[in-house]
Amino acid sequence: MTPIPLTSVPNLRDVGGYRTGDGAKVRTGVFYRSTDLSRVADADMPLLDGLGIRTVYDLRTADERDAAPDILPNGARAVALDVLADKGIRSIPAQMLQVIADPMIAERELGGGRAIEYFEGSYRDFVAMPSAVSSYRELFGGLASNGNTPALVHCTTGKDRTGWATAALLLLLGVAEDDVFHDYLLTNELLLPAFAGVFEKFVDAGGDPALLEPVLGVREQYLQVSLAVMRERYGTVERYFSDGLGLDAGVQTLLRERMIAD
Repeated sequence: MTPIPLTSVPNLRDVGGYRTGDGAKVRTGVFYRSTDLSRVADADMPLLDGLGIRTVYDLRTADERDAAPDILPNGARAVALDVLADKGIRSIPAQMLQVIADPMIAERELGGGRAIEYFEGSYRDFVAMPSAVSSYRELFGGLASNGNTPALVHCTTGKDRTGWATAALLLLLGVAEDDVFHDYLLTNELLLPAFAGVFEKFVDAGGDPALLEPVLGVREQYLQVSLAVMRERYGTVERYFSDGLGLDAGVQTLLRERMIAD
């Protein structure tokens, strides 16, 4: 895992470098994850262009994309995959920045443990909801195909929809679950500092910052929910890919060949 120091794109990192169970290593320079690319500063574009990204997989809703269009790196094409399309407007991950803009709305929507309930529900949906299934099928199928990598995967804050995408891929590649959680929880180190101004503004407006922590960061229990649903339905990550996403052993082998270095 290597953070890429773009101040205008927090939580951008190369997911490569982790060891697999058989001692191989996930390739670097193939799979990146980040927040959205709507605010890329001119000064950061050369570094972003230098990553050689061919495909940007955007897991946001149509409304999110319209409100904050990506600034694509040179030579990259965008693939829109609305993971939460079937969720509708009640999706907190998709609407979080609007919800937290007003402390009264935040208290109504997120107070009393409702934020954690919302996110646990979304992490169930990442595995089971039809729009999520079709989106992740296209994502992983695309990563296995020629000409689509290096690829960058993102949602709005690059932590939930992107977090499950990354976790599922690393598990399929044979990365230890402890390392998968390590990568997932790195968001708290790489993203939360970028929200310092949001916290300050929220507190100045009379809000309780404790409301924002489970929304703007990640928690181990969130990812545990997705894993529990995956195992309940499919037993293993390989069967999640084959039976859940319709990506058979041949596609899984191509993914491993593309993503793993001997």
